[in-house]
Amino acid sequence: MIRMVKGFRDILPEDVGLWQHVEKTARELFENFGFSEIRLPVLERTELFARGIGADTDIVEKEMYTFTDRGGDLLTLRPEATAGVVRAYIEHGFPANRPVQKLYTLGPMFRRERPQRGRFRQFSQINAEMLGVADPLADANVLLLLLTFLSRVGVTDATAHVNSLGCPDCRPAYKEKLSAFIRDRAGELCENCTRRAGTNPLRVLDCKSDNCARAVTDAPSITDHLCPACREHFDAVLSAIGTLGQKVVLDPRLVRGLDYYTRTTFEVRTNALGAQNAIAGGGRYDGLVELLGGPTTPGIGFAIGQDRLIEILAAQDKDYSLKPDVYLAWLGEKAKEKIFGWQVRLAMDGIRAETDLEGRSLKAHMKRAGKLGVRHVVVLGEEELARDEVLVRDMESSRQESLPVSEFLGYIHRLVGTR
Repeated sequence: MIRMVKGFRDILPEDVGLWQHVEKTARELFENFGFSEIRLPVLERTELFARGIGADTDIVEKEMYTFTDRGGDLLTLRPEATAGVVRAYIEHGFPANRPVQKLYTLGPMFRRERPQRGRFRQFSQINAEMLGVADPLADANVLLLLLTFLSRVGVTDATAHVNSLGCPDCRPAYKEKLSAFIRDRAGELCENCTRRAGTNPLRVLDCKSDNCARAVTDAPSITDHLCPACREHFDAVLSAIGTLGQKVVLDPRLVRGLDYYTRTTFEVRTNALGAQNAIAGGGRYDGLVELLGGPTTPGIGFAIGQDRLIEILAAQDKDYSLKPDVYLAWLGEKAKEKIFGWQVRLAMDGIRAETDLEGRSLKAHMKRAGKLGVRHVVVLGEEELARDEVLVRDMESSRQESLPVSEFLGYIHRLVGTR
């Protein structure tokens, strides 16, 4: 038997209903907020991620699925979506024609990291990106969209941690102070942080090693070194969020894992996953469009780890399975032909109708209907055909009634309704 690749998984039919519920909720809410869906290729040129994410990040250095194709191009399965959204924004001429874009995308990402709870080598993300708007109200809008979505799908303890990473004007002075602090503690850092401390000391604050976290506990806070413009921007974001009654946690150690973030950055955490407590995150990336070859354009967005979100919602023991609306049981070949026509007609009309085309006893039909969790079962046999009638049984109340065959389709439409 050929087994699936390590770190990948099948999402089985009984689990798909929850995934569809999350994705349907995202599409409806995001579009209510004025976002439009964009669908991106899963394969991009490696340079896009090396330049956009940062060549010295764990993602680019260790985790990307990268290969040279037959034409000699270096290609990578996308490890995240923002760089691809920005590439599409530039390539399709949005900066010149429609610079303000509110876009969302759903789909698989790929990173070759150690599989663990809620983390797979093929994982799914839900992303929202707002390009062309520098106003701090855009930051508040995006963060409130994220928190509203998580609340709507059923995450009850989501907490947003928020920070500002400053801008190219104020960050260099902060990085010098942070570098001096880190040099004094070089012996306490892991190998990666020791190597990166000289080029990007902010990456040390993002390290997940317990030793590194302890070593930088007293590190200088970037929020104490913001320039007046960044301070004003951050205060306006917090004020807008507070005006709408949403509480956030100010977290001066939060830097996120990607190099393109500037100013507002945030991460949403939950207690439902233990140590792997981050369920979503994002921030402002005002220099990314320019970095990838476009004009200077502000941007902000977030990504939701859909696998972790599904794990939280699945533990709530709610039933999201896709049950048929009606089960059609038949006895005899003539009844089978009639049932087959009804099944197709109902499906075309938007009603989930299920049957079993193998010759089975009525008991076997009813048993299958019970396993499928169907409430309404239709029974049609030779005797019913002779009377030109059909039986409809309510599995919850055990009541059943007979009605003329000619009235059956209309009755089911009224009973079940058309979605």
